Amino acid sequence: MNKNGTVFKYSGVEWLGDVPNHWEVLKIKHLAKILRGQFSHRPRNDPKLYNGKFPFIQTGDVANANKFIMEYRQTLNEDGYAVSKEFSAGTLVMTIAANIGDMAILNFNACFPDSVVGFIPSNKTGILFLYYLFSSMRKQFLSTAVLNTQLNLNIERISNLFTVIPPLSEQDKITEYLDRETTQIDNLIAAKEQMLTLLEEKREALISHAVTRGLDPNVTFKRSGLDWLGDIPQHWNIERAKNLFSVRDERSDSGDEELLSVSHITGVTSRADKQVYMFKAEDMTGYKRCTKGDFVTNTLWGWMGAMGVSPLDGIVSPDYHVYIFKGDLLPEFMELLCRSKPFIAEVVRWSKGVWSSRLRIYPENFFEIQLPVPPKSEQLELIDKVAKEDEKNKELKNALTDSIALLKERRSALITAAVTGQIALEEMTS
Repeated sequence: MNKNGTVFKYSGVEWLGDVPNHWEVLKIKHLAKILRGQFSHRPRNDPKLYNGKFPFIQTGDVANANKFIMEYRQTLNEDGYAVSKEFSAGTLVMTIAANIGDMAILNFNACFPDSVVGFIPSNKTGILFLYYLFSSMRKQFLSTAVLNTQLNLNIERISNLFTVIPPLSEQDKITEYLDRETTQIDNLIAAKEQMLTLLEEKREALISHAVTRGLDPNVTFKRSGLDWLGDIPQHWNIERAKNLFSVRDERSDSGDEELLSVSHITGVTSRADKQVYMFKAEDMTGYKRCTKGDFVTNTLWGWMGAMGVSPLDGIVSPDYHVYIFKGDLLPEFMELLCRSKPFIAEVVRWSKGVWSSRLRIYPENFFEIQLPVPPKSEQLELIDKVAKEDEKNKELKNALTDSIALLKERRSALITAAVTGQIALEEMTS
């Protein structure tokens, strides 16, 4: 078949379809050597392995990279290096657990955990083309996933996936074209994401001020006696959480109720509405019941703000904690309070654990936290103020979000078309 002056052939691979006749169809294991990171689970949390001279890259660092991994947040010492595996600069790395399918090119030698694999290209391809090619295969990579305690990509299946590769001379032209075009798209996406960030920062500032200082600038203030609160309106009360909440520990007899998720981003939501890669138990008998209006904390991630008021009835993990409101604090006000940075910092202060990433907030500690309690009429005013601000910004946020999604779809489609030969070289170089 002739198209755009190029002769095509059927690749024999469903997702590829027709490809240029002179391009080669082969398995990934014949295109790149695959290495798996290594950092055994047992010593992973041992602080004696860290703070050394060896860069240690984790899945979050790969997810946050923009094509190249340029920086790192943690290091290993000699002992940590001994239980890890080092990848060389120029390796294409991909996360196979946690945030699966994220990719980036390593700019320096670094150690990796077993949740990351590295691809060293053969003499058939350059590293940049491999990055774009694998970026276009994310759906195929995800199809190899298996569910253990969490969703993991299967390395053996990945190595046997078929893909297509052009001659090296054409790869250079394709990568130059994609570098140019994707940079323009990425700049547009970044500008729109910055606008979303500014809107969210404005909302956070409004909430933090409203729940600690109120809305009336002329009110008389008093010292709260709490570092995280500072001065508060004279007529507000301070109450310990134990006077405002009680523990609900009711268990499901069948496990058939709606399963709820608790995160620092969305608060309490239906798990069915979220893309979750963690293991879901087959039998949820004994999970904790939660009713609409209850306050729920994610014990593991409470230090990040993973808590909120449930908008519906359901069940949550038995490791979470469910609380019933019993005082003068309105659930909607508490929902705002736990979205404020000062309150989250106070939750961290009362959490227990050796490592900051392993802190836990338990009822006996949560109950000691002191909270501001405005009159109910004022709580309602604050809730209404934030709701109106949210409604005012809703249309703009939705427009920005939709625009970003379309740009990302365009970027993905462009990469796929280029690396599978659907765009003529003449068009790329014109």
